[in-house]
Amino acid sequence: MADNSSRYISNLTRDTYALILAGGKGSRLHELTNWRAKPALYFGGKFRIIDFPLSNCINSGIRRIGVVTQYKSHSLIRHLVRGWGHFKKELGESIEILPASQRFSDNWYEGTADAVFQNIDIIRDELPKYVMILSGDHIYRMDYGNMLAHHVETGAKMTVSCMSVPIEEAAGAFGVMSVNEDYRILGFEEKPANPTPLPNDATRCLASMGNYVFDTQFLFDQLCKDAETSGSQRDFGKDIIPSIIQDHEVYAFPFEHSTGGNAYWRDVGTIDSFWEANMEMVSPVPQLNLYDQKWPIWTYQEQLPPAKFVWEDHDRRGEAINSVVSGGCIISGSTLRRSLCFSNVRVHSYGTIEEAVILPDVEIMRHCKLRKVIIDRGCTVPEGMVIGHNHDDDRARGFRVSDKGVVLVTREMLGQPVGGLSTTG
Repeated sequence: MADNSSRYISNLTRDTYALILAGGKGSRLHELTNWRAKPALYFGGKFRIIDFPLSNCINSGIRRIGVVTQYKSHSLIRHLVRGWGHFKKELGESIEILPASQRFSDNWYEGTADAVFQNIDIIRDELPKYVMILSGDHIYRMDYGNMLAHHVETGAKMTVSCMSVPIEEAAGAFGVMSVNEDYRILGFEEKPANPTPLPNDATRCLASMGNYVFDTQFLFDQLCKDAETSGSQRDFGKDIIPSIIQDHEVYAFPFEHSTGGNAYWRDVGTIDSFWEANMEMVSPVPQLNLYDQKWPIWTYQEQLPPAKFVWEDHDRRGEAINSVVSGGCIISGSTLRRSLCFSNVRVHSYGTIEEAVILPDVEIMRHCKLRKVIIDRGCTVPEGMVIGHNHDDDRARGFRVSDKGVVLVTREMLGQPVGGLSTTG
């Protein structure tokens, strides 16, 4: 006989439609998002950021999903079609791509709430009891069934997933809320300069993860009301949540409650945070376990040969130490330390690569020395080039050096033709 609690949650997930907001530009990532939306950005050796909320939905039992796209969405749409286009509508499952199409307005999506409002007829056709709205640009694993159960059991009209973060990290970056002892939301500010601290810890605050659950009709009512409100920015954090918390049951759901306290969540919205989150993957036991077969992260990847390491001469040896190396890579007579190589990377001989995040289809020629770098997709690093050892030299070449000393290199910066791989993300 099935576990009653599992059966209860499975009924909730079947009655839920998930809408993933994946149209973000990610401007703080600078040149990394010149040709791709942030949710299409690579992560962890073989994945894209969008794979994480999509995998969370599938693993949670939510199989009716819409993905809202807008900014430079070609590579994102191509990835969704190739990797996520096999669901069958007749079996009650689908992943639909919802580009900005001016269905209810002459404008493109003007904010997160407007992105949902402009697809309200599509959601209505699915007849869901609950609508889950998810951010498409964060790295985490979460069982959404627990959040749905919490939403129903509290009698909430809206539930907001949240987690405790340092004050300095939240300032100007996240929506911040205050709650009572039952986690009912009493106050909400969108990206405040001075976040309200937790009552028991002045160094931390309660930040929104950008994931929401709504009773469907309540959501429709609030979106229609907001669409008629003059001066609204059509945003959940700036407009919808502050307008409803006084008169309606709106609760916070702490992310830690669904993870047993092991709450891994990363907003890889800057060059430094993107590099740091990828570097965490090369640790012997990273906090984000991508090898957990009970909660797999699904993706699309072309069929590739195994990674290969060649040469063992006294002056050159192909080796990778504390590193992640994906399929199709050849490490030929060079040493990688604490580095992460995506698919089809070729590293030629006599080089030393340290603390590098190397995106797909990169070729690094002989005698190169790289340290604390991000090499964008499709780059060819010329023979003998030294990057990351002298930041004055790096800047003089036109490379971007972050606040924490991470060097970003793109094809344009190397003077290599723009087109082909770089423009398709």
